[in-house]
Amino acid sequence: MGCTRDAILDALENLTADEFKKFKLKLLSVPLRDGYGRIPRGTLQSMDAVDLTDKLVSCYLEAYSAELTAQVLRGMGMLETAERLQDITSKGPHFVDQHRAALIARVTDVDGVLDALYGKVLAEEQYQAVRAEPTNPGKMRRLYSFAPAWDLTCKDLLLEALKNTQPYLVADLEKKS
Repeated sequence: MGCTRDAILDALENLTADEFKKFKLKLLSVPLRDGYGRIPRGTLQSMDAVDLTDKLVSCYLEAYSAELTAQVLRGMGMLETAERLQDITSKGPHFVDQHRAALIARVTDVDGVLDALYGKVLAEEQYQAVRAEPTNPGKMRRLYSFAPAWDLTCKDLLLEALKNTQPYLVADLEKKS
């Protein structure tokens, strides 16, 4: 899951039920760029935040779906949420996505990272599956196999765990960003 998709989902999941209903209503009337069609009202009304995020990204692609989501949020008076969405999506990929290959190759204290993620990001079965891998690169690859289900908070927790266990590696990669 891309950073933009995560950011849209995060914004939608933080809406109250009434705000989410209002968001879907406003989405039906917001002006669209040329070449884009509307999501049908019947389809839209039954969607939850995950389904709506997927539909927005599939209909409008990541960049325009983030812009459109922010536009609707601003129209609802939710300026702070819209601003946060735009800040996140304008930054590009999350650190852990951007440096995936280097982290797989260079993290040496995978067990320390796993311990920090256990119970917050990783369930018992996931934790044990990663620990069962014989090499550190194998463990990191297995850890990344769970990443498509993560939101921004999960990726931030992984980054925090990496900063705590591998501070010099993170600093080196940040210089290359």
